[in-house]
Amino acid sequence: MNNRKVRFMTEGGLMLALSALLSNIIIYQAPNGGSVSAGSMIPLLIFALRWGTLPGVLLGGLYGILDFLLKPYFYHPVQFLLDYPVAFGLIGLAGIAKMDDSKTLNLGIILGVGVAMLGRLVAHTASGAVFFAEYAGGQNPWLYSIGYNATYLIPEFIISSIILVIIWSPLKKVWK
Repeated sequence: MNNRKVRFMTEGGLMLALSALLSNIIIYQAPNGGSVSAGSMIPLLIFALRWGTLPGVLLGGLYGILDFLLKPYFYHPVQFLLDYPVAFGLIGLAGIAKMDDSKTLNLGIILGVGVAMLGRLVAHTASGAVFFAEYAGGQNPWLYSIGYNATYLIPEFIISSIILVIIWSPLKKVWK
C-alpha cells in the first residue's frame, strides 16, 4: 500500500473518531433531535476540504452510521437513511471547495461549509416534513421542518466556519 493511501485511511479514521468524540460535547440540544456541538462536523469538513467531495461524502456517510449506532433513533427505514448516512454524507459536499496545499481562501472554506450544511439541512428537512409532520401543528410541515432544523444547523455552520478559518493556515503547515 502506498504512502498516500495509508495517509488517507489514517486521516479518515482519525477524523471519524474526532467527530464522534466532539458530538458528545453538546452546547444546545433541540427538543426533538439535533444539536449544536463543540464543532463535531469540523473533522469531517477538514477531511472533505483536504481530500475532495467523494471521499468526504463517503466518510460523512460512515459517520452517519456511527452516529446512529451511538445514539440510535429509528422511525422508518427512509427516515434512517435521510437523517444519518445521507444527511452526514452531504457534509462531504464541502469538498467542492477543496483546497490544495498552496492556497488558503477563507471565502472558499466558508462556501464549502455552507454547501455542506445546506445539504444536511435539505436531508433533515425532508425527513422532518415527511416523518415528523405532526410536530408542525397547524403550520406547513416543510416550513416548520426548515425552521426547526435551522435552529441548530445555522449555529453549527457559524461555529464550524469560524474555527476552520482560524485553524486552516496552521493545518497547512502540518500537511507540508
